[in-house]
Amino acid sequence: MIPSCLRGTVLAFRPILALLSPQPSKARLQSKWRSLVHISSLHGMVNPAQFREMARINQRKMASHIVGYPRMGPKRELKFALESFWDGKSSAEDLEKVATDLRSSIWKQMSEAGIKYIPSNTFSYYDQVLDTTAMLGAVPERYSWTGGEIGLSTYFSMARGNATVPAMEMTKWFDTNYHFIVPELGPRTKFSYASHKAVSEYKEAKALGIDTVPVLIGPVSYLLLSKPAKGVEKSFSLLSLLGSILPIYKEVVAELKAAGASWIQFDEPTLVKDLDAHELAAFSSAYAELESAVSGLNVLIETYFADIPAESYKTLTSLSGVTAYGFDLIRGAKTLDLIRSSFPSGKYLFAGVVDGRNIWADDLAASLSTLQSLEVVAGKDKLVVSTSCSLMHTAVDLVNETKLDDEIKSWLAFAAQKVVEVNALAKALAGQKDEAYFAANAAALASRKSSPRVTNEEVQKAAAALKGSDHRRATNVSARLDAQQKKLNLPILPTTTIGSFPQTVELRRVRREYKAKKISEEEYVSAIKEEISKVVKIQEELDIDVLVHGEPERNDMVEYFGEQLSGFAFTANGWVQSYGSRCVKPPIIYGDVSRPNPMTVFWSKTAQSMTSRPMKGMLTGPVTILNWSFVRNDQPRFETCYQIALAIKKEVEDLEAAGIQVIQIDEAALREGLPLRKSEHAFYLDWAVHSFRITNCGVQDTTQIHTHMCYSNFNDIIHSIIDMDADVITIENSRSDEKLLSVFREGVKYGAGIGPGVYDIHSPRIPTTEEIADRINKMLAVLDTNILWVNPDCGLKTRKYTEVKPALTNMVSATKLIRTQLASAK
Repeated sequence: MIPSCLRGTVLAFRPILALLSPQPSKARLQSKWRSLVHISSLHGMVNPAQFREMARINQRKMASHIVGYPRMGPKRELKFALESFWDGKSSAEDLEKVATDLRSSIWKQMSEAGIKYIPSNTFSYYDQVLDTTAMLGAVPERYSWTGGEIGLSTYFSMARGNATVPAMEMTKWFDTNYHFIVPELGPRTKFSYASHKAVSEYKEAKALGIDTVPVLIGPVSYLLLSKPAKGVEKSFSLLSLLGSILPIYKEVVAELKAAGASWIQFDEPTLVKDLDAHELAAFSSAYAELESAVSGLNVLIETYFADIPAESYKTLTSLSGVTAYGFDLIRGAKTLDLIRSSFPSGKYLFAGVVDGRNIWADDLAASLSTLQSLEVVAGKDKLVVSTSCSLMHTAVDLVNETKLDDEIKSWLAFAAQKVVEVNALAKALAGQKDEAYFAANAAALASRKSSPRVTNEEVQKAAAALKGSDHRRATNVSARLDAQQKKLNLPILPTTTIGSFPQTVELRRVRREYKAKKISEEEYVSAIKEEISKVVKIQEELDIDVLVHGEPERNDMVEYFGEQLSGFAFTANGWVQSYGSRCVKPPIIYGDVSRPNPMTVFWSKTAQSMTSRPMKGMLTGPVTILNWSFVRNDQPRFETCYQIALAIKKEVEDLEAAGIQVIQIDEAALREGLPLRKSEHAFYLDWAVHSFRITNCGVQDTTQIHTHMCYSNFNDIIHSIIDMDADVITIENSRSDEKLLSVFREGVKYGAGIGPGVYDIHSPRIPTTEEIADRINKMLAVLDTNILWVNPDCGLKTRKYTEVKPALTNMVSATKLIRTQLASAK
């Protein structure tokens, strides 16, 4: 039998492809293409002899490359192993066994599929940037690391914090929903070669008979993604540490060479950002310094996520000792012009033509045409077919989606299928084009383009009509806050939480059994009401001012809404890593979006009926729904966002009509979607902020509109946040070491309500009353008392009640302490 990790690869496709006639009808091609993505039902029919023959056919590997691959596993095996280890239910050896099995299956999958350049060291227990921090021994002093090889205890303390010290800052990885752990560096940072993971994993793959390309975060990108450690001047030049870390990179390279590596991949994604001359010069000096160390190795510099600016392209293609350059030609289509105008002779071009960030089947004919045009530039023997970026940003394997709609399924390709696409393109480029496979792909694309379920003319007209107005509320925020205070009668420094409460095992069981129709709707509603009642009672006992219902009915803040909107499809196992063990299952937006029925009104009314305190209606905003979904690629993103905004607008108005006085419209991902190039910021922020205003432009002055944002750098878009015109914004602040407050120290005036988070909910650590009080006082130094709210950084879904209750108790106690101090100071 084919191992589960190989199902869905080209090996399994061969028996079906052989059935296709040379010139089948369009309808038959569409039917056959759908059968390809249902290949899991046939995997047991391939006996070992057939499998060996298939592998022999694919033994000659074409010029194909994968930038990186999902590491959680097709059924989130790593997630469950990590959480079991963190809970003390399993050993480090148990965790390592799961990790070893996953790495082995991934490497074997790519090898058997015919991929020539297979990456290693892209697996991680938590984050690849944290892995680099471990490799360099750049452990902040507070973790009391004494040297040697960094173990799991220190590693996870940096990632998650522990009982005595907080975690390192976590922020978004470029413009994705993945989060990385931000290195904390300074002039006193002591570097040492403290994690041999890259070499160990290369040897591990080699022992399986698979020669891989070890992947390292490049030295310059590592420093540019870092921040000055606490106590270090913000003006400190992180690039001044280049000379301190390059010796360790040299050690790693030397060990990889000794182990037999012939290629090495340095990921330098910061090259796609706007860099100054000093930053670009750092790349030249770094790789000049590494040149002798990498002698005898083929060196690939990989970039991704955007076009590479002309000056950066010039710098990149002039670097010493570099053999190959990798480019994202999906989100960086303009890079094609640079390549065609000037590409260095004798160098390899790794062309990222298969989208690593979305789940739509590749347009193989178009990609092949692009590749053929690049052959003329780079040379036939120097062109390598690749993914646009790591496949970790897409779901793992379509084969696991046994319940997904057949027609929609035929339009998709997950990571395993993208590996097949890369190999098919490489073979076609080498003169071994699989005509049947390409024809079936073309038929699937035609099916999607012509499907009536994609287009809703009424929705398109409504969205088009939005362009004539900026959709602002009629009254300014100061007047609205006065009207709301008269109605809500809140104390100074009102306390609230962000929305979700812990999702217990029992709660997940109830939702799972209801979905499987093992319990009735009546039983389900009763169980959810009971949970809401518990959450309301806890908040009242804690004396929190503005309550939430805890969201027990919701599986995910985006998926929950998508399930009730038209134009969305859903997977069973389409999980994507967000951070650590946290995975999300992005909905698929395949068509025009509308709201057939109210989505949250019943539960919000139910919760409000249980208390006399204000109960927030909880919604996810249109920009976040967009940025946390796999979005259709057949129309501009802003058009889809406007459609979602109209759907949320109807929900807001229904909540208001139902008597909900405070409505929160989360835009956690607004900053995430900001383009990497400054020249593109204004256009994005214009339609993103407009989309948010559309949702609530029609409510009364007395209805208080909140929004929430988290885990990004917001300082550079603070004026756009103000332009959103929300009445109150709650925003992550504590995990980023109160970076947000600096913008107010610099003189930015904010007149709406604001709640910078007072403690990090992504760490199990419980903050003390004194610690929270200190944070509130720091906020009061730059914000007016009458606009400040007190709340955690983010929702409490991932925490346990044993952590939540004492943390919130301390939060309320700290708030009351400060209120008393303010009252006595009058």
